[in-house]
Amino acid sequence: MRWVACVLACACAAHAEDTVRVGSKRFTESYILGEIVARAAGGEHKPGLGNTGIVVSALKAGAIDVYPEYTGTIAAEIVHLPGRASLEQLNRALAAQGLAAGVRLGFNNTYALALREGPPVRTLSELARHAELKLGLSQEFLGRADGWAGLRKAYGLPQQPIGLDHGLAYEALAAGRIDVMDVYSTDAKIARYQLRVLEDDRGYFPRYDALLLYRADLPQRAPKAFQALQTLEGRIDERLMVRMNAAAELEGRTFVQAAALFTGEAQESGQRRLLPTVFGADFWRLTREHLVLVGASLAASIAVGIPLGIAAARVPHAAQVILATVGVIQTIPSLALFAFLIALVGTIGVAPALLALFLYALLPIVRNTHAGLTAISRGMRQAAMALGLEPAQRLRLIELPLAAPSILAGIKTSAVINVGTATIAAFIGAGGYGERIASGLALNDNVTLLAGAIPAAVLALLVQGAFELGERRFGWMARARAR
Repeated sequence: MRWVACVLACACAAHAEDTVRVGSKRFTESYILGEIVARAAGGEHKPGLGNTGIVVSALKAGAIDVYPEYTGTIAAEIVHLPGRASLEQLNRALAAQGLAAGVRLGFNNTYALALREGPPVRTLSELARHAELKLGLSQEFLGRADGWAGLRKAYGLPQQPIGLDHGLAYEALAAGRIDVMDVYSTDAKIARYQLRVLEDDRGYFPRYDALLLYRADLPQRAPKAFQALQTLEGRIDERLMVRMNAAAELEGRTFVQAAALFTGEAQESGQRRLLPTVFGADFWRLTREHLVLVGASLAASIAVGIPLGIAAARVPHAAQVILATVGVIQTIPSLALFAFLIALVGTIGVAPALLALFLYALLPIVRNTHAGLTAISRGMRQAAMALGLEPAQRLRLIELPLAAPSILAGIKTSAVINVGTATIAAFIGAGGYGERIASGLALNDNVTLLAGAIPAAVLALLVQGAFELGERRFGWMARARAR
C-alpha cells in the first residue's frame, strides 16, 4: 500500500504545481494587469485574447484560470444583473457558471465620454443638445449592455456614432475627425491630449472596480498561487494604474516593463525603433508559430478541399450545397468563429486557431478544383472513356492533371490569404506575428504594428514566390513529358 500512497502523493504534488494560466483582454491596462497577476501567481500569461466574450469563453472552458476584470462589466456582460450589484450578488450569479470574483485590486476604472475642444459641454446632459458633434466609440462600448444603447436612452443623445478601435480613436480625435470618444478613467492619454471628461450627471455608469475573475476551483487546485494572488488586494490605486498605462502608451515601454513599476523596479524607457523591434528577441518564436499555423491549416484544407471539389464536380446536385457551405463559412466574422470554436474544443490557442484557418482556406481550393474539373472539354472525357479507363483512372490520369493549374492556383490563393488571416489567431493566444499587431493596436503604436505587419507581408510574398516557382517547374515537367 505504501507505493500506492507514494504515487498518490506524487500526483497530488504535481497537480498542486500546475501552472496558473492568466488571460487578458486586448487593451493596454488589461495587458499590464495580466503581467502583474501572472508574475504574482508564478503563472503563464496569455495576452490580448480579445473582447469579454472570448476571454470568458476561455475561462469557462478551462483554457485559462483567471484574468483581470471589472465589477460593472461582470454585472452587465457576464451575469446580466441590473443596477449596482454587490460583490456577493455577483458571486452568487457567477457560481452557476463555475466562476468566482474577488481580490479587489484597489481602483475604479469607469467608462466616460470625453472631448478635446468645441462647445463648452461639461456634462452628458449638455451633450444631448449638440447633435452636430461627431462621436467615435469603440466596438465593444457600442455593443455592451452598459454601453451606448443604454447611455443614449438615459440621456436622450441624438448622435449617430461610428465604430473605432479604442487606441485609434485618440488620433482621430486629435485630427478632428471625431469630436467625442469613449474613454476609461485610468487612460493615460486623457491628460496628454488634454481631453475634457464629461460628467455623468445622472449617474448612468456603475463602478468598475478592478478585481480578478477566476474559475471557482482555483483556490483548491492551486492554493499557494491563489494565496499569492490575494496579496494583490488593494495594492494598485488609480494613480499607479495611470502611471503604468502611461509607461506603455507614452514612454515606449513594453507591457512587462510597465508592469514592473508595480514593484518599483527601474526600467529603461525610450522610443521604439522599427528594425530592432522587427528583429526582436521574439522574432524567431513568432515566425515558427506563424509557419505552423499556416502550414498545418493549409495541409488540412488541401486534404479536405480537393475531395470536396471533386465531389462538387462529379455530383451536380451536391455542388450547390458544397460551394454554398464553404462560401458561407468565409463570411463568418473571425472573432465570432473563434468564440464558437473555443467553446467547441474547450481550449484557446493553437487548436481553435488551426480549425478556423482550415475552414477559411477551404473556399479557394474547393472552388478552383470544381472549376478546373468542370472546364475539361467533353471531347477529352470521351477520349479517355474510349481508351477503356475506369472512372477512378480517368480522374487520376486525365482529369486531375488537366485541372492541376487551376487547383494549384486555388492552393496558392489559400496559402497567401492564410498568412494574413493567421495574424488574427493571436487574439486567442495562438501566437504568430499577430501578437505584435494586437499589442500595436492596444498601444496605438505604429512601430509595433509594423513589426508584426511587415514580417507577415514578407512571408506572404515568399509563399507566393515559392508557389510560382513550383508552378513553373511543374509546367516544365509537364512539357517534358509531352515530348
